[in-house]
Amino acid sequence: MVVALDKFKGSLRAADAVDAVARGILRASPIAVVDRAPVADGGDGTVDAAVSAGFTAHHIHVSGPRGAAVRATVALRDGVAVIEVANTSGLELMRPEGLDALGAHSYAVGEAIKEALNLGAQQIVVGLGGSASTDGGSGMLRALGARFLDDHDDELPLGGRGLDRLWRVDLSGLDDRIPRTHFVMASDVDNPLLGAAGSAAVFAPQKGADPAAVSLLERALGRFAEVTAGVVGQRFEREPGTGAAGGIGFAGLAYLGATMDSGARIVLDLLGLRQTLGGADLVVTGEGKLDEQSLNGKAPLAVANAASALGIPVVAIVGLISLGAERAAASGFDAVYELLAEEPDLTVCMRDTARLLSTMGETLVRDGWVKRGVGEGKPPV
Repeated sequence: MVVALDKFKGSLRAADAVDAVARGILRASPIAVVDRAPVADGGDGTVDAAVSAGFTAHHIHVSGPRGAAVRATVALRDGVAVIEVANTSGLELMRPEGLDALGAHSYAVGEAIKEALNLGAQQIVVGLGGSASTDGGSGMLRALGARFLDDHDDELPLGGRGLDRLWRVDLSGLDDRIPRTHFVMASDVDNPLLGAAGSAAVFAPQKGADPAAVSLLERALGRFAEVTAGVVGQRFEREPGTGAAGGIGFAGLAYLGATMDSGARIVLDLLGLRQTLGGADLVVTGEGKLDEQSLNGKAPLAVANAASALGIPVVAIVGLISLGAERAAASGFDAVYELLAEEPDLTVCMRDTARLLSTMGETLVRDGWVKRGVGEGKPPV
C-alpha cells in the first residue's frame, strides 16, 4: 500500500503525518508493506515532499518578506530545482512581527531562484502557496536583476505599495541564465492578477490589508500590469493563476516565460507517485481539512484521481471534513476517516494529531482495509 498524505496545517508536516499513519498500520499488521510518500500542492511542504522523494536539500539564507534573514531550502535533482514561496517569503514568516500587507515583498523568492541557477538547475519549479506579499512578483524580479523605477528614474521601495508610482521596468541587468531555464509556476488557485477575483481583492485581506490597502494594491498591480504590457508586448493580468502568491504567478509568466500548472499535479509528477502506485492494493491520503477547496486542485484529490485511474481503492484520513459522504465518494474516495470523530475537542485534536493518525492507521486494519499479517488492502465487507 501507499500512504500519501499532505500536511495537517498547524499540526504536522506531511512527512510526519505519513509516518504516524504508517506506524499505526504496522502495529496492527506488522508485515504490511507500506510505501511512504508525503505529498504537497505547491504550498508549504512542497520542498519537504521533494526531499522525501530523493531530491537533495540545499539550505540557504534569504531576505524574508520584510528583509530579515530566514533559512530556506532549495531541493535539487537531475537539473530540476524545487523552491517554494512559503519558506522564502511566506505568511508564516511574518508572525513574530505582525503582517505588513503593503510592505511585504517577494525578494527572497528571487534569491532562491538565483541559488538554484548557481546550482546548475535547468528547470525550476516554484511552489506558489502561502505568500505574505502582494507585490506582483516585483521583488522576485528585482533579486534577479530587474529595476523598478519611478518617473525620476529613482528605485522604488520593495513591496506592493510602491508599484503605484511605477514608471519603468529596466531589464538590462536581468540574469542572463533566465532565457535558458524552464520555469514552472505550481499553484492550486486560478485567480487572475486583477479584478474582483484578483490577488488584492481575494488574498490581501488574509495578509493584513484593510479595504483602503486592498484598493491601493489593486491600483498598484494595475499600474504594474500596464507597464509590463509595454515591456513584454503582451497582456497577462487576466490569465488564470497570475494572481497566485500575491502576483508572483504574473511575474513568472510575463518575465520568466514560465508555464502555469496545478501544483498538486506537478508535485506528484516530480515525486514519481504514479510509478510508486504501480502494484499497490490500497492508497491512503488526506490533509488537515477536506472541503470544497480540496476538490479544486489540492493534493489528496490528485492522489485519489491517480489511484482511481489504476483501479486502486483510496481511503482519506482528515482532521475535519465538511463534505457529505456522497460528495466525498463522487470525488474518488472510497472512505473518509475524520480525526474529530475520534477526538471532538479541536484543541486536543490539533495537539495530538500524530497520536490520532497512528490510531487511524490501526483502524484501517481493524476495518478490513488492510488484512492482518498480510498487508493487502481490501474494502471492508
